[in-house]
Amino acid sequence: MTLLLKLVPPFEDPVLIFTMVLLIILIAPIILNKLKIPGIVGLILAGVIVGPNGFNLLLRDASIILFGTVGLLYIMFLAGLEIDMMDFKKNRNRSLIFGALTFLIPITTGTLIFYYLMDYQLISAVLLSSMFSSHTLIAYPIASRLGISKNEAVTVTIGGTIVTDTAVLLVLAVVAGSTQGNLDVWYWVKLAGSLAIFGGIVMFLFPLIASWFFKQIESEKGAQYIFVLSMVFAAAFLAELAGVEAIIGAFLAGLALNPLIPHASALMNRIEFVGNNIFIPFFLINVGMIVDLSVLFRGPEALIIAGIIVVVALVTKFVAAWLTQKIFGYSGTQRNLIFGLSSAHAAATLAVILVGYNIGIINEDALNGTIVLILVTCLVSSFVTEKVGKRLAIIESRRKPNLSEKPDRILVPIANPQNIENLIDLSIMLRNPDYSEPIYPLAVVLDNEQAEEEIFRKNKMLQEAITYASATDNDVQLVAKIDINIASGILRAIKELMITEVVLGWNAKITTRDRIFGTILDNLLENTEQMILVCKIMQPLNTTSRLVVIVPANAELERGFLRWMRAVRLLSTQLGAKVVFMAGRRTNNQIKNTVKSSKPAIDATYMPRPSMPEFESNQTGIGKDDMVVVISARRGTLSYNGILDDVPRVLSRNYKDNSFIIVYPEQHPNLYQDNQFKTTGYTNEPREIEGF
Repeated sequence: MTLLLKLVPPFEDPVLIFTMVLLIILIAPIILNKLKIPGIVGLILAGVIVGPNGFNLLLRDASIILFGTVGLLYIMFLAGLEIDMMDFKKNRNRSLIFGALTFLIPITTGTLIFYYLMDYQLISAVLLSSMFSSHTLIAYPIASRLGISKNEAVTVTIGGTIVTDTAVLLVLAVVAGSTQGNLDVWYWVKLAGSLAIFGGIVMFLFPLIASWFFKQIESEKGAQYIFVLSMVFAAAFLAELAGVEAIIGAFLAGLALNPLIPHASALMNRIEFVGNNIFIPFFLINVGMIVDLSVLFRGPEALIIAGIIVVVALVTKFVAAWLTQKIFGYSGTQRNLIFGLSSAHAAATLAVILVGYNIGIINEDALNGTIVLILVTCLVSSFVTEKVGKRLAIIESRRKPNLSEKPDRILVPIANPQNIENLIDLSIMLRNPDYSEPIYPLAVVLDNEQAEEEIFRKNKMLQEAITYASATDNDVQLVAKIDINIASGILRAIKELMITEVVLGWNAKITTRDRIFGTILDNLLENTEQMILVCKIMQPLNTTSRLVVIVPANAELERGFLRWMRAVRLLSTQLGAKVVFMAGRRTNNQIKNTVKSSKPAIDATYMPRPSMPEFESNQTGIGKDDMVVVISARRGTLSYNGILDDVPRVLSRNYKDNSFIIVYPEQHPNLYQDNQFKTTGYTNEPREIEGF
């Protein structure tokens, strides 16, 4: 009998409820994708069907509301975490303008209609119209999945979302305060003060705490994920204490942690996986459960109000997107993408309408019309974003530069198991995202009587590389070679796998150049033209604050200039780190031109290259959280300078706490072996030679 009661809807057994929700998350997108309907729409419609206003299979109880709230905060957190901070800073004025347009146009239009045509009181008209201005980034996962989340239209829309939602929630706070007669000077002082304290804590204190934590708990990846979630919900709670909606706190937490969570890291993969597959689907189902389609059949007045609300909301959002397009010269596709992302109403809209209903300034017809608005706009937003997003993704793929010479194929020779994670992380960050080539960890075994036993041991060690890389959702292909010496095995792997870059670990126990790198590096430099990076990682990569790149004279004339520049740019983007280029005047000018013409943009400054005495005594301002990147050179090349041979010794002795990378750029095949390398037409300026 007890079993039968558990099977009678609405279901109350927690195991059965969770099973049903998981089945919905699994099946609904699959079915509707066959019908060319976005999966997000499927989850919302599934919520309508199984919810209390549908077949009443599931109640919208505390557990559904809890997971739905988590999903909403997760959407806003991911939006802040995935945003390109350089583009966001560059486009912040555009975000402010779009935010102002998408707030003022809907609220002004709605107020005029409800006040003059529908005979609502002014305070009711303002509050009801404010929900037109708010929007929820319910279709953002679609943009992220299509790989267009860094497009300027998406960046501007995300920034505008925070502007308009903050303004709407402030309107709500003011209206609620006015009904209680609390709009005195003290109210405004308290609100401004609380917002300033909240913003300061999240944007300045949170990154310091996170940086300290990541340094202390580097190997505990599960603990890092829980820590990040804790920071998100702490920020959301602080936002509520400050008098604004929790979604503002979640978004600011994403911005604050953005530089500390590389987009290609295992931690980022965990955050996206759990959010996109569990929490965000719960939120969408929760939204569907709120919708009550029966309100459409409760008389003509409900239909009229619902129709006006839906039409005004969609038209005013499109007008805001259209004006944004005209002001900033965006394409029609970008305009439609802005409209698609900003047309969905859910989170802040619900907050506004429910508060207004509870304090008695909004009637039931308006409440029912809002429910219809949520359903229609979520469907429109999903359809428009899916359709336009695919078109924009195709356009962007056609505009990508021609990199047909070679895809990135990175070889990672591994001798020390302790270096595996750092070298794999660095290789993933350096890999060109336009290609999906695997990373190649390499184990070289000397050809002797212990070779078989050594292969077994090395393969077991390399399995750790596969296990670790799988958490980042990147491919890894193990390579094992038997050869007469280590250098020969690496060289053979480079040729067989058509490797473009080699990432080597650094032996910190030895200090002179020959003993630090041994003869392995010398052999590689003499017999290859590929770019080689020798790395010492002393702290978690994601806590790097700056990349200090020291560049020798004539480096811009080398064949590998653009490749190492791209590597620095990718590393800066992944780490969210500023770049300081230290080079001669002519070289800095060429670097500056290259940075300006390339994407993604990076935050770069340019300084004169230090002399060796200045570098040895650290008069360059290099801090403990800075990574030093030295662009070195092979003997006989244009940028080679004998002083470069002393750089590893200086780094190992005077910069013991700093991570560093020594880069030997790609060269023309065999040219670097020619001692009579011709430099006709190029002059080494004495002033530049005094440095590196």
